[in-house]
Amino acid sequence: MEKTYIWTGSLFAGLAVLFGALGAHWLRENISQPDLLSFETGVRYQIFHALAILFLAVLPTRFKGKLCSAAYYLFTFGTLFFSGSIYLLSTSDLTGINFSWLGPVTPIGGLLMISGWLMLFILSVRSFKEA
Repeated sequence: MEKTYIWTGSLFAGLAVLFGALGAHWLRENISQPDLLSFETGVRYQIFHALAILFLAVLPTRFKGKLCSAAYYLFTFGTLFFSGSIYLLSTSDLTGINFSWLGPVTPIGGLLMISGWLMLFILSVRSFKEA
């Protein structure tokens, strides 16, 4: 499972850097300031959660288990829903595609991310009680 965590985390991190560069150099001139700020929020949350996924990969063996896997999936799908929907929503004027139906997906992604952090907290509490 660690291999999957590293692959996912590094892919998300690399894409966050790519999207950040896209926003800083090209989107700045092509979308509105509020949309650019939203896009940058998506990038920021993506990089934070990419690092969180990489952190899961290097946790000691005693931290592994169902809660660790749950945190991984919550971070992964939370990032896809939260950041992905923000990217599409903030560039909809540029692409000409109406993604307004994705509006409710963004907070769902945020709830998944929060749940991932809660899983990590519960995992750590249980692990330290057993140690």
